[in-house]
Amino acid sequence: MASLARLSLNLATTRLRWGAIEAIEGAARAGLRAVAPWRDLVAKDGLEATAKAIRDNGLGVSSLCRGGMFAAADAAGRQAAIDDNRRAVDEATALGARSLVLVVGGLAQGSKDIAGARAMVADGLAAVLPHARAAAIPLAIEPLHPMYAADRACINTLAQALDLCDSLGEGVGVVVDVYHLWWDPDLEARIERAGKRRLLGFHVSDWLVPTTDLLLDRGMIGDGVIDIPRIRGWMEAAGYDGAIEIEIFSAENWWKRDPDEVVAICKERFETAV
Repeated sequence: MASLARLSLNLATTRLRWGAIEAIEGAARAGLRAVAPWRDLVAKDGLEATAKAIRDNGLGVSSLCRGGMFAAADAAGRQAAIDDNRRAVDEATALGARSLVLVVGGLAQGSKDIAGARAMVADGLAAVLPHARAAAIPLAIEPLHPMYAADRACINTLAQALDLCDSLGEGVGVVVDVYHLWWDPDLEARIERAGKRRLLGFHVSDWLVPTTDLLLDRGMIGDGVIDIPRIRGWMEAAGYDGAIEIEIFSAENWWKRDPDEVVAICKERFETAV
């Protein structure tokens, strides 16, 4: 069983009903110790106001979501992505985030060249990394399920993400999100390969059967088929002892519920299903 002190509310979980500051206050009201904001929610409430709310409520920031989206059809688009990621590093610094989560992006518009997209991702990361190192903000690559390879992330296995880490060096690590990686027969070995230094985050939700929407129908932990405690055990065996973020995209269920109720259920399930 994971300690409740490790639970961090990823603000995607309550994003339909709560803005950033409302979610920060709701997390604090529920006795949580950390949150993981999303940049769009922070932008709506204001970076300074959000950072103040985090400080005033005594919360940590397990990560900021998200940077990435590096692939583009032309050089101007690629440079715009690099510039945006540098801004994301600055935002992470202002919020006191422990890392910046990267959803690296899929194919460039109009392209079928996935190898080329992956090369753009590597180049984009290399361009942003000096700024991130200077700010002491680790870049956390999040491999996404292969169903997102075209539009959201052309890095789809932990092995691919770790290969990037190997090539880029210090300041880059990975996020293990069970929704995206639970199916991988090599997951335990890849988590072991990552080790404590490169394991920068752990996200939990559940895979429902049937899944009615591949983006917006994640399950509450304990409601699906993922063996979350087993994967947590692999993470801890590799040295990970950081925050565990509950991140649920659920347009037709959890996003429609009272967010205070959602957070309360997250806490209950965390103690039984993580």
